[in-house]
Amino acid sequence: MPGYLASLDALKAKKVDEVWCISVNDGYVMAAWARSSRHRQDPDARRRKRELTKKLGLEVDLSKSGMGVRTVRFSMLVDDGVVKAVNVEQPGKLEVSNAETMLSQLG
Repeated sequence: MPGYLASLDALKAKKVDEVWCISVNDGYVMAAWARSSRHRQDPDARRRKRELTKKLGLEVDLSKSGMGVRTVRFSMLVDDGVVKAVNVEQPGKLEVSNAETMLSQLG
């Protein structure tokens, strides 16, 4: 998220209307994220985000390590409701879902 916030002007210059950041994580992590980013947490959003990531096939079950079901790290370019690109990260990486990749995909 910090890279997208830092690149917001560049994204808007490429005609991006909205940038959404979602996460499926435990309540403690989400509360800390909301505090640090000065965004509020939508209580019903957790269910909707889980449904979205499940339908996209982008959830990962980390229950064996005590972390529950999470979302893999990814970015998605959507143009007028049409998915143009989905950039899925390998575990522990931040190489293809970042703002720089998104800016290059916007041309």
